Amino acid sequence: MRISVITGLDNASPVESCVRELTQARDEGFARLWMTQMPYDVDLLTVLAAALPEVPGIEVASGVVPIQNQHPMLLAQRALTLNIIGDGRFTLGIGVTHRAVTEGMWGISWDRSVKRLSEYLNGLLPLLAKEQVDAPGELVTTRGALQIPNAPTPKTLREHVGPTLRAGAADAGREDGSVAVAAALPISVTDDVAKLRSLAAQQFAMYGHLPSYRAMLDREGFNGPEDAALIGDESTVSHQLDELRDAGVDEFVSIPFDPSAEGAQRTRACLRTWGSR
Repeated sequence: MRISVITGLDNASPVESCVRELTQARDEGFARLWMTQMPYDVDLLTVLAAALPEVPGIEVASGVVPIQNQHPMLLAQRALTLNIIGDGRFTLGIGVTHRAVTEGMWGISWDRSVKRLSEYLNGLLPLLAKEQVDAPGELVTTRGALQIPNAPTPKTLREHVGPTLRAGAADAGREDGSVAVAAALPISVTDDVAKLRSLAAQQFAMYGHLPSYRAMLDREGFNGPEDAALIGDESTVSHQLDELRDAGVDEFVSIPFDPSAEGAQRTRACLRTWGSR
């Protein structure tokens, strides 16, 4: 199982902070850094276009870039252009975000989101593969082609539970190895488990209320997001990572959340040690 880390952007100095995060992750031995796109933040892909050329030797992946507020052709243009700038080191993650964002902030209906995502991919995937597309849909229609011949093709990640994702790939005649499952979870290596569980409950509280995350917590029988976090000493966290690997996770995207410098260093050291085994 591959180990990587995830971080957000500093809106006050987005390019400088992105370069700093990429450099730190690379120098610590991580092959990939994941970065989130929040609806109130600066634009992630624009920042990466400025930052990636400054930091060679590391890949970067987006978290969920929402689809409702941009056409598939526009997103394909942005992703392919970024991969020209970044020498193919960018992995695109997309999704339908949440009703509170889609309807509350943008005034776009969140209903029929599965159909919207399906029609969106019908347009996006051929464009990323540099193919002509003619994909009429009820909610999203995409026609045409892009003339960006030198762009390395990015991977598109869709957030599905592993078995469902692999079953869908098998039904479509694809090999099991053609899909990859990434799991992003909070993590802290600590001797004060109670303190860090309490911190996780506070810091990630909103995920206990958003319907899509609440459904995942309920499926696991968890009371709150803190129950999904990896918290404990080095041995305990290493065992939890083993369990994720054995469950079929291909990449663990770590979300270190201990605010202390010592805790952050201890967590990242544990991740590096586990990843080097």
